[in-house]
Amino acid sequence: MNTKTQTCNKYAIMNNSMIRKADEADLDQLVEIWYQASLQAHDFIKKEYWKANKIAMRKQYLPSSETYLLDSGVRILGFIALVENDVAAIFVSPHGQGQGVGTLLLNHAKKMRHNLQLKVYKKNRPSVAFYQKKGFVEVSELIDAETGEIELIMKWHKE
Repeated sequence: MNTKTQTCNKYAIMNNSMIRKADEADLDQLVEIWYQASLQAHDFIKKEYWKANKIAMRKQYLPSSETYLLDSGVRILGFIALVENDVAAIFVSPHGQGQGVGTLLLNHAKKMRHNLQLKVYKKNRPSVAFYQKKGFVEVSELIDAETGEIELIMKWHKE
């Protein structure tokens, strides 16, 4: 895809899409976006881990979060789930990545909060770089008990 096509795609997504609060009818699509994006971004974690957590994501995590999605009118392109000031999840459908979807969702959350915090796997370098570019700073590291992987805790504060 050339630069002109990428610019047109970003423009189309921004103008033809809307961010709205997720509801029960969206959950199956959100779980599928979470699953596919997790497989792509976290290839250092076994596929079985993500598959085993699909039900918990559908029945526990998403329903207990304040979740917003970017709807293109044809399909859901991505979502962000907040629990108070924690970004519990932000996932973009693999076909929507690199088109500004994550930025739109994160900016939406920044308009609603003065502080945000998130965890991201250290090995997920593209996401770490994305958050740094968006003003998040690393404040600490921890080991995720379920995967054994290092997670970075990153924070953002409204100026």
